Amino acid sequence: MIRFDETHAFLNEEEINSYQAQVTSCHAALMNKSGKGNDYVGWVEWPNTYDKEEFARIKACAERMRAMCDVFVVCGIGGSYLGARAAIEMMKGLYPQDCPEIIFMGNTFSSTYLAQVMNYLQDKEVCVNVISKSGTTTETAVAFRLLKQFMEKKYGEDAAKRIVATTDRTKGTLKELALAKGYETFVIPDDIGGRYSVITPVGLLPIAVAGIDIDALMQGLSSAYHDLNTADLTKNPAYRYAVCRRLLQHAGKDAEMLVSYEPNMSMCAEWWKQLFGESEGKEEKGILPCSATFSTDLHSLGQFIQEGKKVLFETLLLVEQPLVDLVFPKDEENRDAMNYLAGQSLNWVNQMAAQGTLEAHEESGHVPNLIITIPDMSAKTFGYLCYFFFRSCAMTCYLLDINPFNQPGVEVYKKNMFRLLGK
Repeated sequence: MIRFDETHAFLNEEEINSYQAQVTSCHAALMNKSGKGNDYVGWVEWPNTYDKEEFARIKACAERMRAMCDVFVVCGIGGSYLGARAAIEMMKGLYPQDCPEIIFMGNTFSSTYLAQVMNYLQDKEVCVNVISKSGTTTETAVAFRLLKQFMEKKYGEDAAKRIVATTDRTKGTLKELALAKGYETFVIPDDIGGRYSVITPVGLLPIAVAGIDIDALMQGLSSAYHDLNTADLTKNPAYRYAVCRRLLQHAGKDAEMLVSYEPNMSMCAEWWKQLFGESEGKEEKGILPCSATFSTDLHSLGQFIQEGKKVLFETLLLVEQPLVDLVFPKDEENRDAMNYLAGQSLNWVNQMAAQGTLEAHEESGHVPNLIITIPDMSAKTFGYLCYFFFRSCAMTCYLLDINPFNQPGVEVYKKNMFRLLGK
């Protein structure tokens, strides 16, 4: 389902295959749970082990929420919202018309944003999904207090029917609140970290509320599990991508720019940045993940990529079939001199822009390019893509001999913030 191409990255087969022994060892450590961070590898077998009963409840809850609300608020930060937002925007586009409006809160302290969202909700029919394993994540807790009070004032006792909590199975302040108030709850698995959690109830409920087929998503996940469950670098594109990243960093490329030519894929890049940045950026190791949306960002970053310091490589995330296509019209007056495109598909124009840019960056810019091609923007493809990146991220980190599943550096800012806030 996914094609991976490293032929534009100035690498050769001998270099890639030189990693085979390391990859085989790391793959075994991942599969037998003997590697670093082995308490958080529940995602590896998730396509086979997910709770089918809870999955059915997610679909039923999503239908109930869709029938009740104009706006569905997802309250969470990091992995508690990025994956769901990435999926919804990828599969529904930026302006969907056939589902509740999905709004994201709990991911910022911005008083302006929070105040404007709360004001916007006043005359809407609202449902809320609060997502936090502990219930004490500060950004989320701040937003949820505002939402909880708003919902109780607006709906009284019926507010509990409109609030869903995705949290720990047995403990934590959010779990205790949900039990006290009577919120329906879904479980964040103990052995799957936040940035890997889009395939759990964390992501599946908002995705289902948006009207996306989560059965198809899980089918894509399962297909990827079977396709990528091998250490053979000639057969596993996810591991091949991981090895190419290591080779390119050894060649001095310390930044990776994930590039899409579809604006509704930009949140996929944000999700990818958390996955790789939080997993790999430890012990003064790792590649800096950044992103761009072309051709838009060619008019801001294109000059640096083409002629600036050679510190980065690009990973193109290309889509064969867009959500919607248009044919460029003919204009009899042709004052804009654009009739040379008349009758052409705009997706074809986009593809030619991608091809021309690749040639420029590779041939005269000497910028290595890796290419990941997906067939479409369907739920099945999204599930497959998630698992592809999970596998490649785990492998690229194990090749650095670091734990892919913790984030100790994130705690530093929190300690300082709590001190300044007087907690």
